[in-house]
Amino acid sequence: MVTNELLIEILGWIASVLIVGSYALNITGKLSASSKTYVLANIIGGIFFVVNTYYHHAYPSMFVNVIWVIIAIYMINKKKNAKID
Repeated sequence: MVTNELLIEILGWIASVLIVGSYALNITGKLSASSKTYVLANIIGGIFFVVNTYYHHAYPSMFVNVIWVIIAIYMINKKKNAKID
């Protein structure tokens, strides 16, 4: 049985892999910062970090990750609207 605490830690590790992995792929030229994959990895990773940092009462980190997610959502909406026009 998976406890809530273990689930929170797993989400934190998945977030780390998504954020750092997408960044590494971006700076090595394998993934564009404007690609849907990059932005979705940042949205999902950011949300998972928000959950993890909230659980640990790390509110300054949580604030940064909320902003991170807002920026990523803005970018995905901007990209979606550009395709509609």
